[in-house]
Amino acid sequence: MRARVLLTALLAGLASSVAAVAGAPVKIGVLNDRSGVYADISGEGSVVAARMAVEDFRPQGHDLAVEVVAGDHQNKPAVGAALARAWYDREGVDAIFDVPTSSVALAVHQVTRERNKVFVDSGAGTADLTGPDCSPNTVHWTFDTVALANGTGGAMVKRGGDTWFFVTADYAFGEAVQRDTTALILRKGGRVLGSVKTPFPAADFAPSLRQAQGSGAKVIGLANAGGDTIGAVREAARLKVTEGGQALAGLLIFSSDIHSLTPKVAQGLVLTEPFYWDLNEGTRAFSDRFARRFGGRKPTAAQAGVYAGVLHYLKAVAALRKADDGRRVVAKMKELPTDDPLFGKGSIRSDGRKIHDMYLFEVKKPSESKGEWDLYRTLATIPGAEAFRPLDQGGCPLVTKAAQAGTAAPNEGARP
Repeated sequence: MRARVLLTALLAGLASSVAAVAGAPVKIGVLNDRSGVYADISGEGSVVAARMAVEDFRPQGHDLAVEVVAGDHQNKPAVGAALARAWYDREGVDAIFDVPTSSVALAVHQVTRERNKVFVDSGAGTADLTGPDCSPNTVHWTFDTVALANGTGGAMVKRGGDTWFFVTADYAFGEAVQRDTTALILRKGGRVLGSVKTPFPAADFAPSLRQAQGSGAKVIGLANAGGDTIGAVREAARLKVTEGGQALAGLLIFSSDIHSLTPKVAQGLVLTEPFYWDLNEGTRAFSDRFARRFGGRKPTAAQAGVYAGVLHYLKAVAALRKADDGRRVVAKMKELPTDDPLFGKGSIRSDGRKIHDMYLFEVKKPSESKGEWDLYRTLATIPGAEAFRPLDQGGCPLVTKAAQAGTAAPNEGARP
């Protein structure tokens, strides 16, 4: 009789737990630039990607209800932090995704830690998110400034581009990607001849590019992104930079940028991305679905990162049967191997860095392109273990604590 009572109580408790999860929707916030220089990179497309991930996860099959909300941080850290606080404190948001603009990402990263929620970044580049300022509440999914430096910077130096001049956006991302690319150039025996900072966002790149031309550097590194990169490349074409014998290196380029520029303007540009719509059957199938929902546009790497990040986050929430403890959810995300059709198999390290392959691409000539989104040819695949900063070199306290405890972090040694 007592056993029956205990079994009844256990089943009642389980039913109550399931009902609690199903009755309180898991709320996901997609926070990004919806109207400025990064709107094409993420914007509404990232919201579409998040909703596709929710649909593909089939939350009802896991006794979950999931809601997606969106907000515009206007590329301002104060606005991003205020929105994050409001979402967490008053609107019941459990996790924030995307957040391009590194200065905004760093602000949201801090608020998320204070509120013990979850932050999965796919749009910002600064490797500081998994460095000394790493957090048990943050996962950095898509790319970072170290991987971009290793990819594009390494390729340009290998091709003989051993002297550089940087045109750098004056905010956290520009500073970080110049820093990490400079470190690589010096390791490879190259030199940096100078740099100039531009306002963010910038309206006129002519003075900066003329200064870069005058430096005599073999490579002009564009340490910017989105609308700024598009403006700089167009101005470089007008000033005939490449005709003068200098190479142009876009340190953060998205397919949406090249689509806007067209291969006629951007042909021959070398760049590094973790995702391209035409990589394989899985990326093509997803991108075709995405395009049908988003006016024919193919997804960018940032939007692909939102899809994959949301999918993995929901797997962790389903495994825990709760979303209210951000540190536990992120720990579960690190414990579970990652696997999705866009980035393949991978892992999340103890510092929060998502590990997967990166790709070195070159923009096709107009004569090689078979359609408006046929933009890249693949030069090389860079294994994740080589693309990203080694775990023991970032200075993340989470790694130090794991070492002091004498335990390996989940999936720390995994390879995609």
